[in-house]
Amino acid sequence: MPEKTIDEKTYPDFEFNLRELAGSMGDFGTLFPLAVSYIAVNGLNPAGLFIILGLTNIALGIIYRLPMPLQPKKIVAITAITQKWSPNMIYASGLGLGILWILLTLTGLLRWLIRITPDYIVRGIQLALGVTLFWQALQWMRPAPILGIVAVVIVLLLRENRYAPASVVLMILGVIILAWQGNLPKHWDIRLTLPVIAVPRLEDVWKTMLLAGFAQIPLSISNAIIAPAALIRDYFPKKAVSEEKLMLNMGVMNVFSSLLGGMPMCHGAGGLAGQYYFGARTGGAPILEGIIEILIGLFLSGSIAALMAAFPMPLIAGMMLLVGIQLALTARKLRGWELALGLGTAALSIATNIGIGFLGGLVAANIFKAIQRKQSA
Repeated sequence: MPEKTIDEKTYPDFEFNLRELAGSMGDFGTLFPLAVSYIAVNGLNPAGLFIILGLTNIALGIIYRLPMPLQPKKIVAITAITQKWSPNMIYASGLGLGILWILLTLTGLLRWLIRITPDYIVRGIQLALGVTLFWQALQWMRPAPILGIVAVVIVLLLRENRYAPASVVLMILGVIILAWQGNLPKHWDIRLTLPVIAVPRLEDVWKTMLLAGFAQIPLSISNAIIAPAALIRDYFPKKAVSEEKLMLNMGVMNVFSSLLGGMPMCHGAGGLAGQYYFGARTGGAPILEGIIEILIGLFLSGSIAALMAAFPMPLIAGMMLLVGIQLALTARKLRGWELALGLGTAALSIATNIGIGFLGGLVAANIFKAIQRKQSA
């Protein structure tokens, strides 16, 4: 569990200040590399990607009045990038998954799955995510470890500073480094760009579901639905959001995104932990992030991929490393056989992927419960 939960009397539904802005940047470590790859490798329209991302963030902030991060769907993104899918296939995958999430919610299958998923399995998933973020951060620090250490120190010193929040300072520092290296003027290209209307083909929807969509299901259910809902209850106990609402929302936003040139999107426990760690407390954080993303999509589409690719990633790594530790600590109160099953779930998730770890932990937990019932009978 986190060390403390929010006193909701302290914060209104919306605040627009440096703390909220800093918090909105807390999950950039996941967004940066996959968004750049979608644009550079797959030719995804940057205007569509960022404008839809921004509009969705603004809608989430208004609806939930909470930090509610948006991230690329990882299995779909990695498959699409490595196999060099066309933009139309990426849009089709978002449509297929969006429809699937809506059906799982309306049929009640999601509620059944949640009912058979113990809390310690969710904590195991969060532990695995924390360890994965920590390890990825160390890899990103390797090219410039001193810069990564500087980022960690800045975070530790300024994370709760109202006037110079850590993530804002790190973003400014990154821009200064880009300018000092001569990369800022080289990649700077300001012009108005609009998104394109996309109409996914049904044959592409089925094809992409076979290639990656069905493999995405357990990962999204565990990391984008069950784990974030648990984390929201930890951080914001008076503003808990049901798993059904999260999944229905994820379905609608992916259908919407697929028709307007956006990427397949989901929520994520890691992203929420990152935004919370860096100060996000209200619906103002996603709204501020959304405004920035819309401006990027409208005016910096011609240069944003190059700018993001040139950004010094050890600065982002310093942020990710501490977020990974914070997320892993959610499992620290597990004891006994619950701890053993949570650690087993985490280990399997790290060794394979989150989806397989979730399914394996779920099976092990229910077998263990059946044995307990038999022994007590």
